[in-house]
Amino acid sequence: MHKVMIHPADYDHVRDAVKLAFDLFPVPIRGKKVLIKPNVLRASEAAEAIVTHPAVLRAVVAQVASMEPESLVVGDNPGLFNYGANEECFEKTGLMAAAGEYYRNIGDDSVGVEFNPEFMPSVSLSRAILEADIIISLPKFKTHGLTVMTGAIKNSYGFLPGAQKARLHRAAGSPERFHDLVVDVFRLRVPDLFIVDAVVGMEGNGPASPDVREIGLILASNNGVALDGVIATMMGLDPARLRFLEKAREAGLGDYAMDRITIVGELKMLPDFKLPPLGGDAVTGNEAIQELIRGRAILRPKADPESCTACGTCIDQCPVEALSMIEDLPEVDPDICISCFCCQEICPEKAIALA
Repeated sequence: MHKVMIHPADYDHVRDAVKLAFDLFPVPIRGKKVLIKPNVLRASEAAEAIVTHPAVLRAVVAQVASMEPESLVVGDNPGLFNYGANEECFEKTGLMAAAGEYYRNIGDDSVGVEFNPEFMPSVSLSRAILEADIIISLPKFKTHGLTVMTGAIKNSYGFLPGAQKARLHRAAGSPERFHDLVVDVFRLRVPDLFIVDAVVGMEGNGPASPDVREIGLILASNNGVALDGVIATMMGLDPARLRFLEKAREAGLGDYAMDRITIVGELKMLPDFKLPPLGGDAVTGNEAIQELIRGRAILRPKADPESCTACGTCIDQCPVEALSMIEDLPEVDPDICISCFCCQEICPEKAIALA
């Protein structure tokens, strides 16, 4: 049996709910390398409910720091609108202040790993993800135009730095295949604990909808499939209709069936919760979004000859060896480049732009 916590909370008193989550789902923090991954979709104000609220991150950081980890890192790779703008997103949302000394730009160092060749033979994963002994994921309770809802499983998409996320969107080609893709990314490194910011959630055509919803809860679990099943149920969805949840269950990652889940707290369906179309039409039928995805997917790094010092840092850091030095200027092989843009993030001279 899986277990999911549902606990009342507000942003002024979220610490008690966070502590209860750690009591119910013990993780061996002491002496371990810990990564906390909030949902930082894009630069926005905290009140817009687009990202994990700073109060939730602050409470989790304080809890983990008190448990004597060897190291603690807070980081994420933003989505479509803000690829590469990690620090800008953390600053504007208030998450930089909440992370304090533990913030790190996890987009500037990555490792190439094998992936499902139906989409791409390899992807770039932030090195901090692979080096962490314990990963704590902080999803936001939200809808999503392509996957209908975004929670524990979808939050792991931010493990991938740069516009390779756009390339994967295009490689998927349909909402159904994107559901499969999301699970494949989740499986690269399944987090150890999930704590969901459902104090203020989002309904309508997320993940950046103006329709915020006062919910007043913190959810938690050590199983992402069970947790997403509970979120779906609260939204009024049948979890079995969500392809990514069915694929995750088939892969042995957990179970969303309510008779397989013990609820600690009270599970209530949210009345009249507004959902996007179940078929992914909100994204696939939106030409503006599709054009943005296409544009992002074809971007490649290009060095400015006036600023570049030919130090070779970008070449050393490229996880797929797509860069080489030609006449004291790094050049990219577009057939190898996976658009992770770690070279742009790591360049000490800020000499690499995307073109």
